[in-house]
Amino acid sequence: MQQKLPKRDEVAKELTWRLEDIYDDESKWESELNKVNELADKFASYQGKISKDSKSLLEVSKLAEEVELYLDRVYGYAHMREDQDTANSKYQGMKQRALSTYMAVSEKSAFIDPEILEISDADLEKFYAETPELDRYKRKIAETRRLKEHMLDAATEALLASAGEMQGASQKAYGMLANADLKFPSVKDSKGEEVQLSNGRFVPTQMSKDRDLRKASFEAFYGRYEEFKNTWAAMYDGEVKSRIFEAKARKYGSAFEAAVDHNDVSPAVCDSLFESIHDNMDKMHRYVTLRKKLLGVDELHMYDVYVGMLPDFDMKVSYEEAKELSFKALAPLGEDYLEVVKEAYENRWIDVVENEGKRGGAYSSGVYDVHPYMLLNYNDTLDDVFTLVHEMGHSMHTWYSNKAQTIVDAGYKIFVAEVASTTNEVLLYHYMKDNAKTKEEKAFIINHFLDSFKGTMFRQTMFEEFERKTCEMAEAGTPLTAESLYDVYLDLNKQYFGKDMISDAQIGWEWCRIPHFYYNFYVYQYATSFAAAVAIADRILKEGKPAVDQYKKFLSSGCTQDPVSLLKIAGVDLTTKAPIDSALAVFGEAISEMEEITK
Repeated sequence: MQQKLPKRDEVAKELTWRLEDIYDDESKWESELNKVNELADKFASYQGKISKDSKSLLEVSKLAEEVELYLDRVYGYAHMREDQDTANSKYQGMKQRALSTYMAVSEKSAFIDPEILEISDADLEKFYAETPELDRYKRKIAETRRLKEHMLDAATEALLASAGEMQGASQKAYGMLANADLKFPSVKDSKGEEVQLSNGRFVPTQMSKDRDLRKASFEAFYGRYEEFKNTWAAMYDGEVKSRIFEAKARKYGSAFEAAVDHNDVSPAVCDSLFESIHDNMDKMHRYVTLRKKLLGVDELHMYDVYVGMLPDFDMKVSYEEAKELSFKALAPLGEDYLEVVKEAYENRWIDVVENEGKRGGAYSSGVYDVHPYMLLNYNDTLDDVFTLVHEMGHSMHTWYSNKAQTIVDAGYKIFVAEVASTTNEVLLYHYMKDNAKTKEEKAFIINHFLDSFKGTMFRQTMFEEFERKTCEMAEAGTPLTAESLYDVYLDLNKQYFGKDMISDAQIGWEWCRIPHFYYNFYVYQYATSFAAAVAIADRILKEGKPAVDQYKKFLSSGCTQDPVSLLKIAGVDLTTKAPIDSALAVFGEAISEMEEITK
């Protein structure tokens, strides 16, 4: 493990992303930021006219599209520059200016949707008939009108839009504290050598075979979060109250109902997930029992969760080796798919390694008329290989949608966002398992799949339960304190991991470090997406080209249909429990395979 993080300017150029593809001169960023503000000022000239004639509706739609194109570049560039070094005050300022401009655009254009809602169905059909160019915006207009009963008058919409930046304050504060201000101590491994902790290095220390290091890093890491427990609680409370305020303002029964309706998904999909997971909790407990047995410990602790269940086998994968593996694993998707993957590697779409101040984790971020980018913190682990193909899946979904759709229809919803990324992971798993050179290596790959399954289907559902429970507590008037949040989280941890796991006291503070709790009921979709991905990958490997063609049609569809209908294009029906139950059956089969190999 690298002992000291490099500064940003010490990272090899070929391992950094080429944001110059967006702006080769930052004066152009300034120019386009100003252009956005100039264009946004033109919205006012259409106020009061949109519902009266098709010409005004078309012109304001074109204006909104142009603003979105510029703003996509302006904000994309600024947020990625800040993420590469969150302590850089220049890029903090650029991101803040871009965010403020985004909020200003929202405020200045807030009258548009309410006026679209004023148009009668008959008049709208007349508009379409007399102005064929409106077909370009038909899907977006229909989406606006779908939420008609939850839209407010123009003045109230403008007020809500102006409150948007304030509502995002909790998430911003969380990001600054977690990524820029929070510093971690060094801990000692079993040999007495010091290892510097960071957000990016925590999981690698938890994957170490050195149990003393795992225990020390676990206690020090969560101890540091506990020191700021009241601050984390205040930020999360602010996030939850913001959601509740918005949901009440828009006449929803709950914050959760508002969130899923925004994605055009029924709450029943999430409820089915909870039901299936709890019905199959015995499989999770069986996994925990297997982990305890294979690690050969008298007591299984939470700092034993990430280490491989095969302590005598290890696999380090360099970034170059990971790229080669990705080509081989994704080969079933076709040469055209692989050509774009190759372009991503050769043309620096990816920011690869960790540096001082760099945002933790990984993501893919698309810029519509440029190309997608990926942020990684690659550290030569097997998990990092899966993260690479995961983010590549996101990027390829974005690439296909952006190529096939206008910016109006390219932005796929969160509900389907994790399907392409996880499909890539499942394809990688099958390739590596089928091509393992030894029984030990095969077991190591299955171990990784089991861990991924646990982390996606079970862990993310547990996160979702935490979000649901705490939002419901707040909606019922129960204060969200550090202690009450701790109790909810620790209790869920005990339910999910079962009697063979000691839920160490420190794990109750894990909720403090989960950024997705600021993403408004995002995480359950990891689980539904995982189930869909297992089904899609299975079809691709068994059926070949027909399944691949359907899958690429799904990737290219953007948001042209509701999310559940889009998944049906790829052969998955989440209106039933079948995909979830089938995925959980695969988990059970993998446990059996691991039990057999390790007899």
